[in-house]
Formats: sequence, C-alpha cells, structure tokens
Amino acid sequence: MILKKNITKVLYLFIFSNLFLWTLIPSITNLNLPLDTIEALAWGSNLDWGFNKHPPVSAFSVEIFYSIFGKNDWSFYLLSQIFVAIAFFAVWKFSNEIFENKLYSLLSVLILSGIYFYNFTTPEFNVNVCQLPFWALSVYFFWKSLNLNKKIDWILLGFFSALGFLSKYLFIYLIASFFIFFIFNFKKFKKLIPNCLLSLLIFSILLIPHLIWLFENNFVTIFYGLNRSGLSDFHIANHFINPIIFLIKQILTLIPFFIMCFVILKKLKFKFKINEKKIFFLISINLIPFLLILLTSIITGAKIRTMWMTPFYLFLGTLFLEILRKNIEIKNMKKFYYSFLFFFILSPSLYLGASAFDQTKRTDYPGKEISRLVQNKWNENFVNDIKIVVGDEWSAGNLSYHLGSRPIWFNDLKDIVNDISEDQGVIYVGNPEILKKICPGVFGEIKPAGYCMIGMR
Repeated sequence: MILKKNITKVLYLFIFSNLFLWTLIPSITNLNLPLDTIEALAWGSNLDWGFNKHPPVSAFSVEIFYSIFGKNDWSFYLLSQIFVAIAFFAVWKFSNEIFENKLYSLLSVLILSGIYFYNFTTPEFNVNVCQLPFWALSVYFFWKSLNLNKKIDWILLGFFSALGFLSKYLFIYLIASFFIFFIFNFKKFKKLIPNCLLSLLIFSILLIPHLIWLFENNFVTIFYGLNRSGLSDFHIANHFINPIIFLIKQILTLIPFFIMCFVILKKLKFKFKINEKKIFFLISINLIPFLLILLTSIITGAKIRTMWMTPFYLFLGTLFLEILRKNIEIKNMKKFYYSFLFFFILSPSLYLGASAFDQTKRTDYPGKEISRLVQNKWNENFVNDIKIVVGDEWSAGNLSYHLGSRPIWFNDLKDIVNDISEDQGVIYVGNPEILKKICPGVFGEIKPAGYCMIGMR
C-alpha cells in the first residue's frame, strides 16, 4: 500500500540510488579512468566535428565536464550516470503514456536492473552510454508527436535524434524503426507530414557540420566501423556463424531480465492484438532495430559486438509488461522486488570483486604517476609547457588528461598541420625501440612506452 501511494518517490529513490552507487564505487576502486573515457577525453582536448572512430557528441560531453570539474575522475563517472538517469526517466515518462497504472511504469524502469548494460558497464562513459538518453528521449517524443502533433515535440524529436546519431551511427536503426512504423500507418499520419518534415529538417541541419567533416576526412569513421565488424575479413561462414553467436549472446545477456519478468506472472500466456497502436509501436521500437541489426549480420557477415546493443533494450520491459499485463499476479509482486534487489546488489558487488581481485585491468593503469614522471623529465630539460602529445588514445590520451598543461592530443604526426617547433612543447608516445633511434629531442622510457620530448631549453 505504501508503494502504491509513493510510486513516483520510489522511482526517484531508485534513480538517485543507482546514480550515487555507480558514481561512488568506481571512484573508490579505480586507479585510472577506463579506456573509452580516456579516449573521449583525448578527442575532447582537440575538439572537432568528428574523430577517427566516432562522431563528436561523446567528446563534447566529457570536455564540458572537464571544463567544469577538471581532473577529477569521479566527475566522469557522474557524467555517465547522469546519462543513464535521464534515459531511465524518459522510459518512465513514456511508460506513463502506455499504462494507466503507474505501478507498471515503475516496473518498466526497475526491470532494467536485470540487464547489465544499465549497471555493470555504465562506469565507462563511451559512445554506447552516450546514446542512452537520446535513444529514450527520441522514442518518447516520437510517440508524443504522433499523438499530439505539436511542433515542439517534432522539433525535440529531430534534436534528440540528431544528437543520438552524432553519438554513434548505430542510432540509425532506431530512426529506421520510426520510418517503418510511419510508413505502415501512412494513411493515419498523412496530416502529420508537414511537422514530420520540420523534424527531419532540424535533424539534417544539425548533421551538416559532421557530414562536411566526413567528406573532408574520407569517411574515416565509416571505415572504422566496417573494420570493427570484421567485414574486411570476408568468409562465407560468417553469414551463419556470426548471427548465431550474436543471438546466443543476446539470450544470455537477457536471462536476468526474463527471470524478473516471469516471477510476477501467474501464467505465461501471450495474448495481444498486433494492430493495436500501442502494441505495434512497442514492437516497432523494440524488435525492428534488433531484427535490422541481425539482418545486417546475416547479409554482410558482420560481427555484431555485444556492447553495441546497449540502448536497444531500454523499452523491452515496457513491451513485455504490456503484452503480459493480464497475466501479472499482484500477489507475486514481492517476489519481483526480491529479484530486483538481488540484481541491484549483485552487479555492484561483482564490480567491487573484480576490482579487488583483478589488478591487470585498464583501470589499474598508473596514468597519474606516469604523467608525473614524464612531467619531471620534461622540467629537467625544458622551460616551456607541454602543448601537444602525439600517439595512441590510451598512452598519449592519459598524458593529455593528467598533465597539468592539458596538452592537445593528436593520433599521428600527419594530423598536425603546422611544422613542429621547439616552443610548442611536443611529446611523442610510441614504441621505445623506434623512438630512441629517431628522437630529435630528449628520449625517455616508462615501460611499455617510449617518450620523445621536443621543447625549448
């Protein structure tokens, strides 16, 4: 009875508890920021409309937080959890549009604790986490736009969809599901076309700077994505093996979610009308993106990495609760809360355990100490500041983040337009055997990397 009267308060308690827990734990256990966060910070030190691996929104996000909080690791864990919290709240708002009973809306959010994409992996802010709020908000405003046809909703749909696409190109699968749903209901939605075109215009305008950058950089991010999916290694067996592996991994990932679903059912019986608007919409936003990415793997033989599916399941709880609503047994609700608490506690416990017993992770890298040693070596030989670091995103990116001068990161010498001069203060990071032979300045080595320093004496 207390829960029924305070459903919204319970939601806020869950969201803020989740945010606090997953900000605190990695802040305490991790010696260094994770790889993808360091990578985003490296890009953020030298902001552009795109980077060699991804579009720019993740880099813009971390750079905003860096400008506010500086070199405080906890702030980037907080950033990640803010993105998760916004996604959860958007799922709640959307579910309120679907269900008359807010209890089901609450369950739609709590049940996401059974999917490790929304807890265990979230401390590492990356393009997958970056998509979460934009994915959820796009679905919410697409639904509102279809029902109310207000210009502001269509504008916000275009805005959030653009930010989602500029987080990671896989966002196109959600946009495709919107398009398919619209086409299947075209007769009903004819009157919406003017505002729909307005949304498309907003989306297109926001993409222009990145598209220009893509043309100027020979579509480097596109080719990176293709290489990551294994398309460069063509083999006919990949068209069968990779989709099967993908499906198996998704089933295993969703086992805790299914357990949380089943404990509240009096019987497992699916009974729904697919042509009902709510059902068809939920199926569209949940299954169409999944089927499209599976079809991509079947047709191209692409290897779909598990973490790429991070935003795809945000509304899976809403779908299952809607199609199984008549079979939910309120008497079993206590079992649901027990299972929820089990997974809510299990995930951070596993994270703590992994941090305690495995000391070989990237998050145990002594990036701050290495940067201090490099800075001392620099101070012994040069009088100017370090302004540029050149090398891979991890070794050079850690220097860019930890050094007091916050040098700009470049991946390669060819990325630097102007010729290097001593007054710029440059550090090359790379293979020590090679750098030692060609270094025109002061050479140093902190295994496994070598450092070639060029500065003003």
